[in-house]
Amino acid sequence: MPHVVVMVTSSYPRFPGDGVGSFVEPIAKGVAALGHEVHLVAPWHPAITRSQAEDGVAFHFFRYAPAPSLNLFGYAAAMQADTKLRGAAWAVAPIALAAGWFKAWRVATTRRATVLHAHWVLPSGLIAAEAAGHRPVVVSLHGSDVFVAERSVLAGRAARHAFRRAGWVTACSDDLRARAVSLGADPARIETVPYGVDVARFAPDPAARRDVRAARGLGSAPVVFAAGRLVSKKGFEYLIDAAGPLAAAFPALRVLIAGGGDLHGALAERVARQGAPVTLLGNLSQAEIARWTAAADVIAVPSIRDDAGNVDGLPNFALEALASGTPVVATTAGGLPQAIADGANGRLVPERAPDALAATIADLLHHPERAAAFGAAARERAGRDFSWRAAAGRFVAAYDRAGRH
Repeated sequence: MPHVVVMVTSSYPRFPGDGVGSFVEPIAKGVAALGHEVHLVAPWHPAITRSQAEDGVAFHFFRYAPAPSLNLFGYAAAMQADTKLRGAAWAVAPIALAAGWFKAWRVATTRRATVLHAHWVLPSGLIAAEAAGHRPVVVSLHGSDVFVAERSVLAGRAARHAFRRAGWVTACSDDLRARAVSLGADPARIETVPYGVDVARFAPDPAARRDVRAARGLGSAPVVFAAGRLVSKKGFEYLIDAAGPLAAAFPALRVLIAGGGDLHGALAERVARQGAPVTLLGNLSQAEIARWTAAADVIAVPSIRDDAGNVDGLPNFALEALASGTPVVATTAGGLPQAIADGANGRLVPERAPDALAATIADLLHHPERAAAFGAAARERAGRDFSWRAAAGRFVAAYDRAGRH
C-alpha cells in the first residue's frame, strides 16, 4: 500500500550539488521513486533555490528567524566544529521548534499523511513526535544528533521522548545503533540501514581523470584526495601530518582536501607551518567531488572519534570513494569497518595515526596492481550492498513496521 510520507529534516541540499545533508535527497527521492508520496519539511535558508517539487518530492520550508544572521537551525550551522552548539542556536531553538512543529503538523493533516519520517532524532525526531498525532513515526539517526543527546541532559531527555514515540528507528551504522540503545531506544525497534551511493555518478572515469589533472597541472603526480566538512571528527589534521613522510618518498605528491568549515583557518595554518604538499580546495559540488575521486590515486578517509566524543556514523564520502573504484585508506572509526574490509576492498588504519596512514598510502602508491584490485573490489561491493534503491526499500519497510507498533 502506498504511503504518504512527511519527511522532517533539519538539512537538505539547498541547491543542486550542495553537500549539506546530501544523503537525505536520495532517500527522499528514492522513496518517491518506489511509488510513495513524499512531502519534505525543512527550515528555510537564504541559499535555497529549490522549486516547489522535484522528482516526486514536494518541499515545505518553514521560516523562523527574525533576522538573517539567526538562520542557524539546521544545514550544519548550529554546531561549532561539530563539537558544541552555538549559543545563538540555543536561543533560536524554541522558535524554530515551534515553527517546525506547526509546519509538519499542518502538512501531515492536509496531505493525510500515513507516516512521519524524521532525519536526526534532534531536532527533527522531537518535531515529528509532537506533530504526528496518531500517525506512526520513524526516526533515522545520522551521528551528530546522538552525540548532542549524549552530552546534554536536556537534549538527552528530548531524544528519549522521541525514541519512545517512534514506532521504528534506523541508524546508519552498528556503532550508532548501540549508542542510541544506550540513550533509551528500544533494541527491539531499531535496525542498521546504511546509506546508499550513486554508482553512476561515482565511477571510474578516465576522461575526468585526464581533464582534472590537466586543469591543475598535476600530470602523473601521485594524488591523494579527501573530502568532508572541516570539523574535528573528520581527522584531516592527521592526513596533513601524513603528507610530510609521504612527500619524502614521493616528491611530486599532492594531497587535496575538499570541504569548508570552522577548522579551515587552523588546518591552513597547519599546512603552512609544516610546508606540507596539501591544498584545501574549499566547498565543491557533488559532481566536482566525483571527478576528483576518479582523478585521485588514493582516497583517504581519516575519520576519528574527536576529543568531545563525536564520531561519524558512516561517512557518505566513504561509500562514494568505494564506488569510484579508486583505492581507499580509512580509519577504524565509527561505521567505516562495516563498509571497508581491511585487505579485501580497501585498507584500514588506527585513528590518529599519521605514520600508519602515510605507510599504508605509500604501499598502495608503490604497488598499483594491488591498489587497482582493492579499487575493483570496492566498486563491486558498493554496487552490490549500497544502492540507494535498496536503502529506500528498507526505509519503506520501516514505515510498515512503525505502523504495527
